[in-house]
Amino acid sequence: MTKKLRIAFQGEPGANSHIAIAEAYPDAEPVPCPTFEDALAAITSGEADLGMIPIENSVAGRVADIHHLLPQSGLFIVGEYFLPIHHQLMAPRGARLGDIKTVESHVHALGQCRNIIRKLKIRPIVSGDTAGSARIVAERGDKSCASIASKLAADIYGLDILAEDVEDETHNTTRFVVLAREATWARQGSGPLVTSFVFRVRNLPAALYKAMGGFATNGVNMTKLESYMVDGNFFATQFYADVDGHPEDKGLAFALEELKFFSREFRIVGVYPGHPFRATFSEKAE
Repeated sequence: MTKKLRIAFQGEPGANSHIAIAEAYPDAEPVPCPTFEDALAAITSGEADLGMIPIENSVAGRVADIHHLLPQSGLFIVGEYFLPIHHQLMAPRGARLGDIKTVESHVHALGQCRNIIRKLKIRPIVSGDTAGSARIVAERGDKSCASIASKLAADIYGLDILAEDVEDETHNTTRFVVLAREATWARQGSGPLVTSFVFRVRNLPAALYKAMGGFATNGVNMTKLESYMVDGNFFATQFYADVDGHPEDKGLAFALEELKFFSREFRIVGVYPGHPFRATFSEKAE
């Protein structure tokens, strides 16, 4: 009998990360974890085989915690998944829209559903995560209290959906990375690939400008570049980047060599297939 793949995620059953696992790995066993640190620890310890971790959202931007935790975790990116986010307004069975006085959810979900909150003139209450807010509302049983969460959460916790797809923006999409203990690089030439890496430039004038120059001169497309402080130091900035291609591709190999020359630290954290959703990134010529 084949052992089920166990995939850790942050949040409670019914979270968007849970949905991403169900869609990308339908035969896997989701492993809910209270915090991102707990999810990464579950992978490191072997309690989980993989992790499904959100890294950025098209409306809310980057998931700041992950940019700090991922480089220090020692884990590797082996895949990615893009999930369109649809928020539902839900309440205990028998509640009506006119009954609702408050709505609870994660701060990002509340921020992504401002229009309906304003329209219904209800008071937003920040909760730890979307699915957790649905569980709390269900346990409380107060028909004046609603939650913004997923359809899966409504099913799990027995809540009525009073309004469907209440997100303000139709393009609301979250990008997840799939994390593993071992680095497994996708095969060169196996299709569109993404290489993710972290680096810290040397303390020299224009070091970042010079480090980035190799990507332009070698025709490498950089799709993401994020900076963040290390250990609270204003002068020690680390960068996380995604580029198209495989490190052994000629152009990318040259670009990374130039980057390393101007960097004091450099580490590849993943070489993995680009998700088909990336095809929507291409800009139309004007």
